[in-house]
Amino acid sequence: MTVEPFDRRPAHLTGEWVGESRLWLSPDQPARVSDTTATITPAARDQGLLVHYTWEDEGAPQAGVILVQYTRKGVVTAAWTDAWHMSGTVMFCRGAIDGKGQIVVDGSYAAPPGPDWGWRIGLEPAGDDGFILRMFNMTPEGEIHPAVEARYTRKRT
Repeated sequence: MTVEPFDRRPAHLTGEWVGESRLWLSPDQPARVSDTTATITPAARDQGLLVHYTWEDEGAPQAGVILVQYTRKGVVTAAWTDAWHMSGTVMFCRGAIDGKGQIVVDGSYAAPPGPDWGWRIGLEPAGDDGFILRMFNMTPEGEIHPAVEARYTRKRT
């Protein structure tokens, strides 16, 4: 596993982005679709990325932030908070950058009265002028279900 694809590309992802977001409340329900925006800036002297994103749920504006930090050893850590999903908390995640340059990190959240559930966040480059933000719910039994998919293209001025 290598960190080279994203290590060399924070400037490529820096900027303003627009797109469409899909939110699934459960695997058996259709996705809620809305417009989305994102702003990405380099973080910590180009050792990471700061991703601010917005979307709407049933007409109500929403927003989230992901701070992604990567190391020379291929380990990626992230801190994620989101007005809709996280209820005022921060989730800490850990993962790696795969061979295609996709950042994938996993965290978990409490789901009382049962065991914790997992959460996966992926940032995937999509050509020269795009990226995809994906989030997945992971049941304690290991099932993985899509929760969010936002496809972005660079905002034209």
